[in-house]
Amino acid sequence: MSPRPRPVPDRGPVPLTRRRLLALGGGAFVLALVPRALRHQRQLVTRTIPVMGTLAEVLVVHHDRAEAEAAIDLAFERLRWVDATMSRFRAESDIGRVNLGAWRDAVPVHPATAVVIRDALRWAELSEGAYDPGVARLVEAWDVTHRTQPPARVAFQRLAGRQFHRGIGLDRWQGRPVVRFDSPDIGLDLGGIAKGYAVDAAIAALESVGIRDAVVNAGGDLRAIGRSADGDWWRVGIRDPAAPARISSEIEVINQAIATSGDYLQGFDYGGRRYHHILDPATGEPREAAVHSVTVRGQTCLAADAGATAVFGLPIDGARATLRNAAPELEVVE
Repeated sequence: MSPRPRPVPDRGPVPLTRRRLLALGGGAFVLALVPRALRHQRQLVTRTIPVMGTLAEVLVVHHDRAEAEAAIDLAFERLRWVDATMSRFRAESDIGRVNLGAWRDAVPVHPATAVVIRDALRWAELSEGAYDPGVARLVEAWDVTHRTQPPARVAFQRLAGRQFHRGIGLDRWQGRPVVRFDSPDIGLDLGGIAKGYAVDAAIAALESVGIRDAVVNAGGDLRAIGRSADGDWWRVGIRDPAAPARISSEIEVINQAIATSGDYLQGFDYGGRRYHHILDPATGEPREAAVHSVTVRGQTCLAADAGATAVFGLPIDGARATLRNAAPELEVVE
């Protein structure tokens, strides 16, 4: 299910009633102060673009629309940069180059890519391999966005249960981070964590130019800072996995991130079973799910993204127990 921000829209200037005029004071002060107050009223500015295989939306509340638009440009620039640098679908990206050459030799990567890989490997250990960034070859074998039936078992069975994250080396050479694999069957796929990092980077970009109230939402990964246009917490609607056009629940978010993993957006149905994009590294197949989606809340979108991927498919109590042991700062949202 893909969370979508639902802030209260900007209602425009507050009417200048007699009570408001009296509160502002009399005489020339009313003529001077009222236009100034209206010019600086908080506005909600939003924009959406396709990036990272989804639609990304940025919402900014600010008193100056031009400044808000410039800040949104910067946030989208960060999202595009992460996509260009960390996508496994681009041969020229860091991940594309690593997947082509890290089995033969160490491949240098950007420091930001190294940060995400390091966190991905840490999450793989914390989740005892339930999340594994080294399963790109397995993901390619399933290719659920283009298939209408499962691949032959021989295509994925040999890749099951291999704990590929343990064969990914992250080191430094001549002052630069480098990546190396110990098997040609390893391939990096940061799809369960890079989008969360990108959302965090976009929020950091907004904050760097003075934005204090905003939401960045990229598919199932969202982070909110400050408050909505009416001064309340941001209200986020969570889609119903059984009927994605419907909102099943709402939560309030302030200075937090949420991420959702689900089986209903990417996949296909075959033989009475749902085959989706979230794979179980232990079996080499799409994870059998007790529930069709899980939403995790945390302080950063990177952590929430990885946590949601790691616990997807578990019953709610099992997901909570896993996060309590691996990352107690995260919580499952019902």
